[in-house]
Amino acid sequence: MADTFEPRPEHHFTFGLWTVGNPGIDPFGVAVREPLDPVETVHRLADLGAYGVSFHDDDLVPAGSSPTEREAIVKRFRAALDATGMKVPMATTNLFRHPVFKEGAFTANDPAVRRYALAKTLDAIDLGVELGAEVYVMWGGREGVEVDAAKDPRAALDRYAEAVNACCAYVRERGYRLRFALEPKPNEPRGDIFLPTVGHALGFIERLEWPDMVGVNPEFAHETMSGLSFHLGVAQALWAGKLFHIDLNAQRPGKFDQDFRFGSEGIRDAFYLVKLLEESGYTGMRHFDAHPYRTEDASGVWDFARGCMRTYLILADKARRFAADPEIAEALAAASAAGIHEETVPGGATSGAAVSALRDRVRAEAADPAWLHALATRGYGMERLDQLVNELLLGVR
Repeated sequence: MADTFEPRPEHHFTFGLWTVGNPGIDPFGVAVREPLDPVETVHRLADLGAYGVSFHDDDLVPAGSSPTEREAIVKRFRAALDATGMKVPMATTNLFRHPVFKEGAFTANDPAVRRYALAKTLDAIDLGVELGAEVYVMWGGREGVEVDAAKDPRAALDRYAEAVNACCAYVRERGYRLRFALEPKPNEPRGDIFLPTVGHALGFIERLEWPDMVGVNPEFAHETMSGLSFHLGVAQALWAGKLFHIDLNAQRPGKFDQDFRFGSEGIRDAFYLVKLLEESGYTGMRHFDAHPYRTEDASGVWDFARGCMRTYLILADKARRFAADPEIAEALAAASAAGIHEETVPGGATSGAAVSALRDRVRAEAADPAWLHALATRGYGMERLDQLVNELLLGVR
């Protein structure tokens, strides 16, 4: 049984250097673990069956490194990738830690800060592409407000779009094979953050110069912390053709950004997410943006990483069992689950004639009180279906 859930590179599991490398710092306590060497991270994750790693620019090349130091760091890191077969599918930029970004980065009021943020991002794009990244995530952790009087939000969105457009122009000019993924989050570290949800990000993308180059990187914790359904957010991103990357972790609604091990909270939500990804044919990375508990020592970090991957595989197996279960199939039929795939307007909703014909037909049917009564009083058996899912997840089916 254990081998069934053993991670392998073909599962496309990836971790950020900042995830397993998190030293356990929180707002009330200092580090409890020693920093991890990025090269050690590559080798340890490869041993666990991961596909690759991602990084912020400063995770790999510390800020202030000279060109010679940068070259040596990248050469050593690339050697570890080559030795293990690990990949770098995604990279990003740290535009939140340095004090210069305290009021924002791409949306800072001060043009000098915005220009520094853009230049730092372009340098980080070069680093990511150099190591093979094909997706570049943009998380606007400092792009927000606490004092509404201090910032015109419409102008801030203009500046945000300007920065994303500039990055797209740079990538096009360089001929890089790179797409951008915006990462929504409602709050923290700012009181309110621009592009707080998947829906906000999707609307923003449509106003960009090259919207085909930009998608989303939804994160489980970010949608969940504000009480939204991550499963539905990811579904809309897939529907829009904009799921360029995804961050997996666990979160309890209404809490701070917990970044727990995937599946450690909200197991039903995690199940429906995995089911959606597996059944949709999503071919991208399954990226874990989570942190080991502060209670863990160095060995616990790797228990954490292995646990993220194993839980995903267990839930993927549950999704296959869901599809093959005859009682669940019966319950789905009772719920008319297949009916959602049938067009409401036969012949196409964009045909005015077809819409008018449908209206005339339904008027005639609804004139019979028995027809309308039957629709109003039918049951859908969703209690039974929901219980069958519970039993599947609890291991009794």
